[in-house]
Amino acid sequence: MEAIGSFIPLILIFVIMYFLMIRPQQQQRKQHQAMIEALRRGDQVITSGGFIGKITKVKDDEEVEVELTEGVKVRVVRNTIVRVVNKTEPASE
Repeated sequence: MEAIGSFIPLILIFVIMYFLMIRPQQQQRKQHQAMIEALRRGDQVITSGGFIGKITKVKDDEEVEVELTEGVKVRVVRNTIVRVVNKTEPASE
């Protein structure tokens, strides 16, 4: 009985850490993944390197083409996009 009582504080610490650290990180990761999947041509984005540009082409599941300034286009891995600044509206059909 004494051994079980000594494990209760450790279990409580793990539960508190789960709700304060692990769970919010999982939710943030899900939000980032949803943002990455919703990228489309015309969105203005910020990369993890600090570059701000406009998506000109969605190449595949792994990369997009971003125009930093007129005539300067770079290929960027989707996961390095940190934030979408201006979201374009879907084209009406």
